[in-house]
Amino acid sequence: MDESLELARLAALHSYQLLDRPRPAVLDNLTGLAAALFDTPMSAVSLIDRDRQWFAGKTGLAGDQMSRAVSFCAHTLPDQSLVVVPDARRDDRFAEFPTVLGAPHVRFYAGAPIVDEDGYALGAVCVIDDRPRDTTDRLLDQLTALAGQAAGHFALIRSRLLLAGLGDELARAEQREEDLVATISHELRTPVASIQGYLELVADDPALADRFAEPIRRNGDRLVAMVDHLLAGTRPVPTLPAPVRAPVDLRAVAEAAIRGCTDLAASRDVPIVLDAPVAVPADADAVRLADATGQLVRNAVLFSPPGATVTVRVQRCDDGRPQLRVLDHGAGIPAGEAPYLFDRFSRGRHARDYAVPGVGLGLSIARQWVEAHGGELCYEPAPGGGSIFVLTLPRSTEERSDRTVTLRAG
Repeated sequence: MDESLELARLAALHSYQLLDRPRPAVLDNLTGLAAALFDTPMSAVSLIDRDRQWFAGKTGLAGDQMSRAVSFCAHTLPDQSLVVVPDARRDDRFAEFPTVLGAPHVRFYAGAPIVDEDGYALGAVCVIDDRPRDTTDRLLDQLTALAGQAAGHFALIRSRLLLAGLGDELARAEQREEDLVATISHELRTPVASIQGYLELVADDPALADRFAEPIRRNGDRLVAMVDHLLAGTRPVPTLPAPVRAPVDLRAVAEAAIRGCTDLAASRDVPIVLDAPVAVPADADAVRLADATGQLVRNAVLFSPPGATVTVRVQRCDDGRPQLRVLDHGAGIPAGEAPYLFDRFSRGRHARDYAVPGVGLGLSIARQWVEAHGGELCYEPAPGGGSIFVLTLPRSTEERSDRTVTLRAG
């Protein structure tokens, strides 16, 4: 079987989540019906995995699985057709199988492929006897019908799984909405309360106006930045302005991002280390890329314990692409939250538990800007705990041109 088709078939098989699980009673009942129709002591609903055969339903058979190498049912897969063996001892394909030479002493076998609604053969419904025998076309038609019923049960199982997944996603969306409202209320209330407090002091003593003008302005700027952040996060990706690209050294981008987080890092006693031994050229909008990198560095600082170090590493990938990695030694990302890290308004458990400021838009916006450059932004768990965010860009135009010239010259 073609390897790509086999991989697709295996993916379909695993999507039903029947392997290594308790057997559904309905499939055991189906094998009982098959055994009764054929008057055989054994029957099975077999699923063919990469290296094994799993019994999702069975009658009269011991064990839950066996090697695919000695599977009769695997022979139904290539042509998605019935396999009938009147006497396995006289069939060169099966005569040396341990199940023929020893228990359960298979002689007669008939198997009909289970083909799902996407056209993948997942296994077979089979009947087995320890005596040689023939069968009839009518019985084989009934066996094929039972295989169709098994495929129908599989479709119902997958539908239930999809509905359960949708229910989980809806619950997560509702939770994100509640978290968003609570977070925005808190984030907006803080600078507003500060401004109100300063204004009340100025109202009581106008001489304090000059002294409090700067903190009032700073909190006002914070409000404006927060509103801009919210608007950027709710704007559809296609409407983002195109990045203004120019040749830049990725080290300079990293330095700008770190400068923007210096005060925050100092207040939390989290040193930021830049590891950038050589120049790494890129074609990028330096301002937007520094904003995206700054968001990664800011998050790393916010989620790091006091005294821990955040490292910003600038390097080239093995294929020459410029790359920037931000490593922290914080609590890391719970496995269940990793798929939703870059969703808009997504705030993980650690952000809520540790009251980390923000509304859950930073990573989403950062990824949008990186992808607008034709790059990638992804997350990796750090060895020993913590997080690594990896920003990778296409090779610079100058490098690609040099590469083209070199190839032509050679």
